[in-house]
Amino acid sequence: MAQFDLVILGGGSGGYACALRSAQLGLSVALIEADKLGGTCLHRGCIPTKALLHSGEIADGARDASHFGVNAQFLSMDMPAVNSYKDGVIARLHKGLQGLVKSRNITFIEGHGKLISKDTVEVNGEKYTGKNVVLATGSYAKTLPGLEIDGKKIITSDHATKLDYVPKSVIVLGGGVIGCEFASVWKSFGAEVTIIEGLSHLVALEDESSSKQLERAFRKRGINFELGVRFQSAAVNGDSVTVTLEDGKTFSADVLLVSVGRGPVSANLGYEEQGISMDRGYVLVDDKCRTNVPGVWAVGDLIPTLQLAHVGFGEGILVAEEIAGLNPRPINYDGVPRVTYSEPEVASVGLTTAVAKERGFDVVELNYDLAGNGKAQILRTAGSIKLVSQKNGPVLGIHMVGSRVGELLAEAQLIFNWEASADDVAPLIHAHPTLSEAMGEAHMALAGKPLHAHG
Repeated sequence: MAQFDLVILGGGSGGYACALRSAQLGLSVALIEADKLGGTCLHRGCIPTKALLHSGEIADGARDASHFGVNAQFLSMDMPAVNSYKDGVIARLHKGLQGLVKSRNITFIEGHGKLISKDTVEVNGEKYTGKNVVLATGSYAKTLPGLEIDGKKIITSDHATKLDYVPKSVIVLGGGVIGCEFASVWKSFGAEVTIIEGLSHLVALEDESSSKQLERAFRKRGINFELGVRFQSAAVNGDSVTVTLEDGKTFSADVLLVSVGRGPVSANLGYEEQGISMDRGYVLVDDKCRTNVPGVWAVGDLIPTLQLAHVGFGEGILVAEEIAGLNPRPINYDGVPRVTYSEPEVASVGLTTAVAKERGFDVVELNYDLAGNGKAQILRTAGSIKLVSQKNGPVLGIHMVGSRVGELLAEAQLIFNWEASADDVAPLIHAHPTLSEAMGEAHMALAGKPLHAHG
């Protein structure tokens, strides 16, 4: 039986980050993965979807080339070539990650692991014991009761990243981050797209102003959506899928993408048998990612925190440093940057106006329209930066809509996490002409000294 300081079950974002940091700190590590190192994010999630979105951006650029004085035209999507490009990106990152794990002398084991005692995981008939066990088994694409995923006409995001043709029409069930990203991809590729969302807004967890701006932009792009009515049923009829809503409306398309969220991968892995506290399949942890069982930790999509790859990285690093005795600070999940990589992008960090008011803050808001930003005009993008601030206090939230605004989150998260006020940010000089200028302009306006904004 092999013995280690850490045995990590799952080689996705949370698991491999924990492995790399632990090895860096001199701990012996076994990393177990049933599929490919890198997990959902690298192979079926973040990376492939963003590659598809970039292909869509190129397609839209070709369509709109004449606006910029370029003689070009959009002919069609070559999906084998698109997938070759996407898979090349994944392969290079996968190879690099494998090299990193090998260079840190991490013992990597391929196979389905199961927790058979509080300190032991069994894989392929072999037992691996650790002073600490880290559970990082990730998540899967959920469906709804009675909705059968066939992988052809009714698909999840797992299938959508590998589709080898452009459907003429698509229904996207779910208007959250994943649904809006794929709706954006397929519209750019030339499909007719309809989003069905049971809540009253797209990307409903974002500030309401951001949701409304995205809806306006999607209407302008010709992306259809039906809000506030729940799904009832779906039926495959030959070459099409028909969706019926609870109000009796029906919609038909070539393909139905089910994007109703992701659930934790925790069944039949021995967690409950070892007395680990669970809730609806999620493993429950404290603010240092410790389970109720001493020596057992859990990170990533398996625990009920934000299901984002960079959150998994942060949690994995946190656990490694806690085990090594560095006593790291717990993660402030309000301070995690969030992006929907549609066109336009929706990006945010901190509190929405509604949440800030619920928490008792005396809230001041400022909206800076990107129409006043030179680079936004060059890119022909519309949108805004909204600041949510405590009156005479720090910035509580930053909410952005527009092309490439996700790149502005680096500064935005520093502003929020360092509890800066508008007066702290306003004197900082931003390069001209950049989108980042809009961040400075918004804080100048909130500080009472607007430049390229009315105030």
